[in-house]
This record gives sequence, C-alpha cells and structure tokens, in this order.
Amino acid sequence: MKKLFVILFMLFSVNLLTNAQTVAENGPEITFEKTTHQFGEIPFNGNGTYEFVFKNTGNEPLILSQPKSSCGCTVPEWPKKPILPGETDVIKVTYKNTNRPGSFSKYVTIFSNAKTNNQVKLYIKGKVLEEQSEALPTKDNTFMNASPVNNPNF
Repeated sequence: MKKLFVILFMLFSVNLLTNAQTVAENGPEITFEKTTHQFGEIPFNGNGTYEFVFKNTGNEPLILSQPKSSCGCTVPEWPKKPILPGETDVIKVTYKNTNRPGSFSKYVTIFSNAKTNNQVKLYIKGKVLEEQSEALPTKDNTFMNASPVNNPNF
C-alpha cells in the first residue's frame, strides 16, 4: 500500500511540474536577427540609418515601450501597435551626426513586455569620413603663353 501511495504521489508531483512549466512558457518573446550593426565608413552627411528586424517568438502580443538612446544623436523609431505572435517588424535607428567626422559607438535600449528579454540593447558603430573639399580643375595655360614673341627659345 505504501508503494502505491509513493507512486501516486510521484505521478501527481510530475504532473504539477509539467503544468507549471507550460504556464511559465506563455507570454511574448522578442528575438532579433542581430543586435549590432557596423556601418563601416559613412560619407560626410551620409545615411546613418539601420533597421533592426525582430520577431515575436512568444505566444502572446508583444508591446514595445519608448526606447532610451545613449545620446540625443541616436534616434529610434519603433512600432507603437502590439506585435502578434509570429509577426516580424523593425526598429529603425538613426545616427544624426553624420556631419561630424570620426568614430562612433552608440546604443538604444528597447523595453518590452517580453518574458525573458524585456530589455535589449541595439548597437550601431561606424566612422564618419571627413568632408571632401572639391577642388575645381584648373586650366593649364602653359601652351597659350608659349609663343615666339614671349619666349626667345621658341
């Protein structure tokens, strides 16, 4: 009789643990294709915008709240509507100082109602090149000045 009681108790415990895991898995999840983008070299006043692609891999709607950027020169745009399970969307991050030469490394923190990754940092890195000064071509007048009158060696 004791063995039967122990076996029933063990089956009941395993059943409770299995149900508890199922409940813990419910909820939205955010999964990014990548969390760092390397621009490389950006021309002076060039395009410093990248779209980070993400997917709701959970089983409930994903809601993003206002992201926080590391400085005012990094501006995020995010979807304001709930992202349904299985849907994909983008967070657009723009580096606005492409008129300031030099290297940069910035990030944006994304906040959501995801169960495990409710705060994710998206990084952008690169180097803005120096402004190119365009030199206009000059006219070579050496032939025009070469005449027998002005040049005794002609």
